[in-house]
Amino acid sequence: MAFKLIESAQTRQRAVNAPQLVALVQASATFVNDNLVERPDEEAT
Repeated sequence: MAFKLIESAQTRQRAVNAPQLVALVQASATFVNDNLVERPDEEAT
């Protein structure tokens, strides 16, 4: 039963389709509407 659970979980995992963005997300980069905000406005923070 455990084998079947693991097997079904593997089929539902989604592959990372933008590995270059993983480092940005880990570094707490800010994204607005799927666009990277390089210099956030001081008023917005």
